[in-house]
Amino acid sequence: MKNLIIISSLLFFGQLNAQNQAVDSSVVKTIDGIVNYTYELLSAKEDKVKNLEKMKFLYLPTARFTLLYHATDTKPAYYESVTMDEFFEFVYDDIEYYEKGFTQYELGKVVNEYNGIANVFQSFYAKDSDNEEATGITSYQ
Repeated sequence: MKNLIIISSLLFFGQLNAQNQAVDSSVVKTIDGIVNYTYELLSAKEDKVKNLEKMKFLYLPTARFTLLYHATDTKPAYYESVTMDEFFEFVYDDIEYYEKGFTQYELGKVVNEYNGIANVFQSFYAKDSDNEEATGITSYQ
């Protein structure tokens, strides 16, 4: 799966500005709404590339994405931490890969929430148009 097997996102939940509602406001009212809509935005049917810009209405502008890569025969395991815009560039730089179709969905999650602050560990399944499959974990804060 392009050597990217596990995606861990460190994202800080934001709230929609009532004047800039680019997504249904009910999406940001619950943790499930935010994390499920994120997977919906990342998944794409063939020739149906999603507009990731909508993610800007789910998270604070300072959100960070940490991408973890498994070791291969030619590369050691490594990670990189990027801004939301850099993450979009990562996806759109390989747009052909996503234009062929990409599916990602939740397998399960654990939510720890206290006084308006939450941490979510969500396991996922992903499959690309070449039928390569992977599982991983996403962490939201």
